[in-house]
Amino acid sequence: SEGANIKFKLKDNDKIVEVFTTRPDTLFGSTYLVVAPEHELISSLNLDKNEDILSYCLKAKKKSELQRLDLDKNKSGVFSGMYAVNPVNNKDVPIWIADYVLISYGTGAIMAVPGHDQRDYEFALMYDLEIVKVVDDNDSISIKKKAYTKDGYAVNSEFLNGLKTKDAKIKM
Repeated sequence: SEGANIKFKLKDNDKIVEVFTTRPDTLFGSTYLVVAPEHELISSLNLDKNEDILSYCLKAKKKSELQRLDLDKNKSGVFSGMYAVNPVNNKDVPIWIADYVLISYGTGAIMAVPGHDQRDYEFALMYDLEIVKVVDDNDSISIKKKAYTKDGYAVNSEFLNGLKTKDAKIKM
């Protein structure tokens, strides 16, 4: 895949979570991060000492990749108790651990952009996480019922506003 690695600094910590994305133009819409249950962040911060996190990770690790990527299944996850800082708007974003992210793809961590990725959208609805529209098609599309996953024009994205997806990716 073609894209960018983006570093999110942990709030109140010197650690970094690096994510890979094919859509850097949607960074303003990243309202939470997700790490795979096998991600090194979990052990490096001793998050696995928390019984809920440990139990979730052990259960998730028993699933096959096919089971974890099944788009029709209910999304599951556990909040890590940690926050990162979105590098473009300095907003705190919660860090979740979820089985729909695989350690074998990219960095094993994603910036969730629920307004524009259907898996992130379903997860955000399930856990009542913020959903922000940052791509529009100049026809005022709605993201109230599903994610808008096509190209369009940047909105709610400060210096990217009005740029076509292709141009916004390059500028970001």
